Amino acid sequence: MTYVRSTFRHPALPKNDLGYTVDYYEGSLSTLCAGCGHDSINAAIVEACWQMNIEPHKVAKLSGIGCSSKSPAYFLTNSHGFNSVHGRMPSVATGANLANRDLIYFGVSGDGDTASIGMGQFVHVIRRNLRMVYLVMNNGCYGLTKGQDSATADAGSKNKTGVENLFAAIDLASLAIELGATFVGQSFSGDKEQLVPLLKAAMRHNGFAFLNVISPCVTFNNNVGSTKSYDYVREHMAATATMDFIPMMREIKTSYEAGSVKDLTMHDGSVIHLNKLAKDWDPTDRLSATNAVREAKRRDEILTGLLYIDESSVDLHELLETSDRPLNSLGKEELCPGRTALDELNARLR
Repeated sequence: MTYVRSTFRHPALPKNDLGYTVDYYEGSLSTLCAGCGHDSINAAIVEACWQMNIEPHKVAKLSGIGCSSKSPAYFLTNSHGFNSVHGRMPSVATGANLANRDLIYFGVSGDGDTASIGMGQFVHVIRRNLRMVYLVMNNGCYGLTKGQDSATADAGSKNKTGVENLFAAIDLASLAIELGATFVGQSFSGDKEQLVPLLKAAMRHNGFAFLNVISPCVTFNNNVGSTKSYDYVREHMAATATMDFIPMMREIKTSYEAGSVKDLTMHDGSVIHLNKLAKDWDPTDRLSATNAVREAKRRDEILTGLLYIDESSVDLHELLETSDRPLNSLGKEELCPGRTALDELNARLR
């Protein structure tokens, strides 16, 4: 190895309620390009989990194939992880979630992994409302195969070679809202103040929580003419609201600028505070959220923040009426109750 990570940590580093410093939530040394937006997203995940006092071993990280799908190696070393097949991460997440409902599921994907080969699975994991955080690190190109335009590259956007993309982009946030996702947020890898509260709220949502994060590729898609470059995104961002997430049973003192404030109470009693900035937008109204995104696009803006949330969401386990206990904790006596139970069941079906 030509480089190593220092193990020194300042002895005065703050600790969370579990007694951990933030470095306990870090992962392996990143091998992504220096300046890659994905590393900023990884840092936001680390910060969110540390602030939420989450035990890393209670998190399961799943991914497909791509630069983004390498990222789970770079956060929460002490958690579970599974790198699956290209575009098939939702199937693995569904099986794992049904077997052990007690874990927090983080699905990390990319614009190619989701908007191209994985589109079919993306649609159905939304439809089933699987309780997980589905995070797309969206850079509009295929970084592992030398920067070809992906399905999220905007029409008219130019890649590094100067070639203009002719095809309309798939807008994943709009699509997720349209398909019935019960939590949809959009952010920018360079906006940690917005991204961390979004991640915390997504982890507490009782259902499918989708986050589309614009994450510029510094090697192949950070040039003049690209609509996924750092400069372009910074110049065209528009926020729905100033957001803060308040965990359950915590006294929080905070202040907001003048404006309309909306409080959203989640299933566990946690609260999302939104200081609304966008006009005529209601995060609990699917049509209002759709119109807000479309209007921003008409103005050539990238709308970020919490776009939509269904506070009454019912997740897959509730829909299927599964066991309150994780399936992997049930013993033989419970899984195989014997012939008498089978006869009683068959009798009820006659």
